[in-house]
Amino acid sequence: MPQDPLDLMIEFAVAALASGDPGRSGALVRTLAQDFSGEKALALCFALTSAAAAIEDVMRHDGPGQSPVLGYKLAALVAADILAIEALTGRTAKAVDLLHFWRRVDPYFLTNGGT
Repeated sequence: MPQDPLDLMIEFAVAALASGDPGRSGALVRTLAQDFSGEKALALCFALTSAAAAIEDVMRHDGPGQSPVLGYKLAALVAADILAIEALTGRTAKAVDLLHFWRRVDPYFLTNGGT
């Protein structure tokens, strides 16, 4: 039985954030947008937030960590971009719209990976 795209996105985000690898976590948002370009853009925010919350739950027992904070930060930045896209286009944004927006307006996630 194939996994739901949202579950795959969350799983990927948990792995990237928990890795502690700046390159991997820096490319997280861009990779999600590319690999799940047909999904609603808000699904990226949900995946990032869910991943951060899952890591936070585990880390409560192991002490503080930065990966949940990064996950929440990335989700907030993506949400702001989605709001801008939807205000400009008047329609629900898809992940592919984020890629176009970043190329034309705000290259943050394309140039430095968001870290």
